[in-house]
Amino acid sequence: MSRFIEIAKTGEIAPGEAKMVEVEGEKIAIFNLEGDYYAIDDTCPHARGPLSEGEVEGEVVTCPWHGSEFNIKTGGVLRPPARGGVKSYKVQVEGSIIKIEV
Repeated sequence: MSRFIEIAKTGEIAPGEAKMVEVEGEKIAIFNLEGDYYAIDDTCPHARGPLSEGEVEGEVVTCPWHGSEFNIKTGGVLRPPARGGVKSYKVQVEGSIIKIEV
């Protein structure tokens, strides 16, 4: 059964920025897109690069290692060399608390 767990506070992630958190052994990237928060797996499937350290432009994050691009809202791959997307997580914000569904 799924549940929501607290992963960060809204003040920890500036607009256009990301933060990596570990949840139950998984690295997850949380993005702030103009006050809306999204969460995807932090690890690029191509060469395991940290997506939370990538460049964010609009709804797209670029892997800092080899340039694969992913949709921050869906986790879908937009540009190779990655061949597949990453998992996305449902996010809830309660006051200043950011939670994801696991």
